[in-house]
Amino acid sequence: MEIKQFIENYKGAFSESAELPILFWYSDLEAGKTEKINGCFFQCMKDVRAGISVSLNAEVIGCGGGKFYTGFTNLPEYVPTFVSLKEKYKKTPKMVTDFVTQLDRPRATKKYLNFARIDKVESFDDKDGILFLATPDVLSGLATWASFDNNSEDAVVSLFGSGCCTAVTYAVLEKNKNSRRTFIGFFDPSVRPHFEANILSFMIPMPRFREMYDTMTECFLFDTRAWSKIKERISSQ
Repeated sequence: MEIKQFIENYKGAFSESAELPILFWYSDLEAGKTEKINGCFFQCMKDVRAGISVSLNAEVIGCGGGKFYTGFTNLPEYVPTFVSLKEKYKKTPKMVTDFVTQLDRPRATKKYLNFARIDKVESFDDKDGILFLATPDVLSGLATWASFDNNSEDAVVSLFGSGCCTAVTYAVLEKNKNSRRTFIGFFDPSVRPHFEANILSFMIPMPRFREMYDTMTECFLFDTRAWSKIKERISSQ
């Protein structure tokens, strides 16, 4: 797989105006310096989208849930009560605890979690997933592409979780299982203020992306009448 070839294919499928996706991965080396982020760490995505790579760890991430879902710490004691009684995302603190227990989030084994726009990275090697920030039209193309070579009812899923859980935790879990699921996310009200109103996330774990890489030019995204109309609309936005 080649970065430059994928960008060429992606632009050919979704138009030159389509926003480039973001690669993320764990490593012991920093991809970029990052100051401490209070609150949701997805505030840093404005820099990543602008082409500035960032590297996160427990010292940089100010959100207790963010530290946990990225695997850098154990679940802080206050989080179940906060998520239930303050944020009101689950009816009881026990439901939060049960969700976390069932999730079985793996602990990070490397120092940093890096995010970089795809054109700022040299290789797909050692990456954990690819994250698209998608408008409804782009999302329709991504979700349909993910089902091109997969008839499973869970080829595309949307699961409960924070923004960091749906984007990062599920990527690591799926990568470890070599699963074929892809994920629509950013329904979390806490992450939404950091993105435009018409943006959702679409995350492809790297093992699944390696399968999908070659299917992009084979599927409806090229040389079909229906998609050409959508592509034209994406181009005009």
